[in-house]
Amino acid sequence: MAQHSAPATTDRATTDRATTDRATTDRAATDRAARGRAARKRVSRSDHATWIPAVDRPDPVAVLERQARDRLQELLPIRYGRMTASPFAFLRGGAAVMAADLAASPHTGLMVQLCGDAHLLNFGLYASVERALLFDLNDFDETYPGPFEWDVKRLAASVAVAARENGHREMRVHRAAEAAAAEYRKGMRRLAERGELAVWYERIDADRLLPLVRSARNRRRVESSLTHARRRTSLHALGNLTETVDGRRRIVQDPPLLEPAGAPDMAALRKIFSDYRSTLTEERRLLLDRYRFVDAARKVVGVGSVGTRCFVVLLAGRDMDDLLFLQIKEATRSVLEEHLPSGPYVHPGHRVVAGQRLLQVASDIFLGWMTGPQGRAFYWRQLRDMKGSADVAGMTPDSLLEYARLCGAALARAHARSGDRIAIAAYLGGTDTFERAVADFALSYADQNEKDHAMLVAAVAAGVVTAAPGL
Repeated sequence: MAQHSAPATTDRATTDRATTDRATTDRAATDRAARGRAARKRVSRSDHATWIPAVDRPDPVAVLERQARDRLQELLPIRYGRMTASPFAFLRGGAAVMAADLAASPHTGLMVQLCGDAHLLNFGLYASVERALLFDLNDFDETYPGPFEWDVKRLAASVAVAARENGHREMRVHRAAEAAAAEYRKGMRRLAERGELAVWYERIDADRLLPLVRSARNRRRVESSLTHARRRTSLHALGNLTETVDGRRRIVQDPPLLEPAGAPDMAALRKIFSDYRSTLTEERRLLLDRYRFVDAARKVVGVGSVGTRCFVVLLAGRDMDDLLFLQIKEATRSVLEEHLPSGPYVHPGHRVVAGQRLLQVASDIFLGWMTGPQGRAFYWRQLRDMKGSADVAGMTPDSLLEYARLCGAALARAHARSGDRIAIAAYLGGTDTFERAVADFALSYADQNEKDHAMLVAAVAAGVVTAAPGL
């Protein structure tokens, strides 16, 4: 009989351990939720509605000028020309201005890996390794650890600015900004109930966009965007960005936006190209080694990034019809760094790459970083890989509302990978208090953004800064 008692004892011990483990896990989740609710004592959810400029708020033009000190001075007129085009263009280029404004107010202390510049046009389509088309964040120059609500507020503010620019009524402007924050809250609460791997593998397939679109007209626009994105590959760029000169492929010239790299730059690019490959995994290094360096050019990109050093590199694989375009872009300090504790990465390029890998469900296989001449930091990625973004200008109120929701959901998914989603979900709660407050903030900040845009326009008119419109 004694021989039969041991298994029963073992079964009881196993059951007791399992019960203890479950209780410990449940208690940990409860403690995390309690931490989130406790954050309401620091900043209540309704407190997010408030936007009052600080008495010592820095001049926005001075903020931009300070940020531009280490940039290529001959390109700054292009940056200011693009930013003066509209309030939305100013918002896109003014991440440093808004970062200072957000830092001037109390925050929740619930930290995530921030995008740092989560406006509407920094979401879009791109291809996974499996060639599936995904919707996600797609710009990480300013990524940095910080309070989750900073990204949500920048997204909501961009929705409000874009809606006003499209002539939407104020009620619809508020509703669209609220929708972005609401979808973030709902997404975070849903992900808080899911397991770790399920959250890590969460993705928004591009094909899921169509069921979200109600009207046939808007559905056609989305279908057109998906088709366009699928065509945006290195092969598609072959005809747009290259020409044949003396029987050899070269990158076309379009000064000052696309100019041949000079001899010193070309030599430096060849050197850092070999350094960059060391930051890739072994199998991707092998793939990259099958390409050879053909040509390089300096390229002007974006709005806020204009003036940073950026190049495109043309590589050839099996033959001259098997081309790959890589972009090398200077990585500088995030606009958030001066307002937050030191982050885990010393190298700015490493910061951008690590932040992108953490926030995106699937990142570019050629994503890497290195140090270039004069100690400048850079990162590499594919120039085009089935990438596309929404045409926000001219969106109807309904289509902008739908797009704002999609961006809010994507932002929640990204934050859930790096932050304490259980604590954030508990902070946000099950009511609409948070999103109504964020929408109120978004409209107030849109007012501020219009004033800041007007100040830049006035500074250009007064000759304080030089702008080159139309480039």
